[in-house]
Amino acid sequence: MGLAMTTNTLPPALLSASSISSSFRRPLYCHYSSISASPRILSSRICKSLPSLTKNTACRVSSGQVKVEDSVDDEACELVNGVELSIGEGDDSINAYLLKAVKNNNGTGILLLSDVFGFEDSSTRDFAYRVACNGYNVLVPDLFRGNPWVKDQPKIMFQQWLATQDRQRVARDIDMSVKWLVDEFIAAGVTEKLGVIGFCFGGGRVIDVLAQDQGAHFGTGVSFYGTRINPSAAANVKVPVLFISGDEDPLCPVNLLKDIEKSIGRGSRLVIFEGRGHGFAHRPESPEDDEDAEQAFAVLRSWLQEGLAVNN
Repeated sequence: MGLAMTTNTLPPALLSASSISSSFRRPLYCHYSSISASPRILSSRICKSLPSLTKNTACRVSSGQVKVEDSVDDEACELVNGVELSIGEGDDSINAYLLKAVKNNNGTGILLLSDVFGFEDSSTRDFAYRVACNGYNVLVPDLFRGNPWVKDQPKIMFQQWLATQDRQRVARDIDMSVKWLVDEFIAAGVTEKLGVIGFCFGGGRVIDVLAQDQGAHFGTGVSFYGTRINPSAAANVKVPVLFISGDEDPLCPVNLLKDIEKSIGRGSRLVIFEGRGHGFAHRPESPEDDEDAEQAFAVLRSWLQEGLAVNN
């Protein structure tokens, strides 16, 4: 059914699924190598988790545009480096992975907060790869310390599982991830501002992160169908936020998003897709979801380009 309503008008080019090649719905090739001496190189299982990877296709990144070209040699495909990280010290450390654009890297660090299925989930890693392929450095921390929600568990057990994920502990782990990004990119003089993206559970945490930061380190945020959002925190957000959701998502009411977007102001934008439910942008389950997921990614890409890449 497509894009139904936005609180601000978007350029027509961003509202067309044809603005991104339909064959670029999944990462097409990844080349992982060490970024520095300290992190571990990502194991081969990361590539194995992305079933659509091929060595004959690559995404070309130029001035924020993504094109798919066939018959490209392996060297030309080496667009993204990936490393596993351990952030923090001792028992308080958490795992994370960083995908870093090799070509056309704009220097901007992005914190990507996963849904309840965790940082190793293939849908999350696919999306992180796509963002990195557009020139960014994407850090994805393990918010659940090796204990994410498992898809085949009975839904009746969800609240019991969620209770094991102490919100203050999650907040501290996110703080550690933010500090790592600040030290790696801002303090090092690589970039001036960071960005934060979140899905579902992580989408709700986007508001928490920006409210605490109050514009110190983050230039913008993107919340995909955020859950458990604290509306009172929105008043402390000092940067524009892009909200993307579906009008049939029972976990992320449109009226709540409208109120939060108005509370933040500062050029924030709400984009609602008609007929879409929860998770459609990074977990499309139908051809209709897939088409709208492409539109959502186009909106995200333009938002990051204008709010971060250009200004940094």
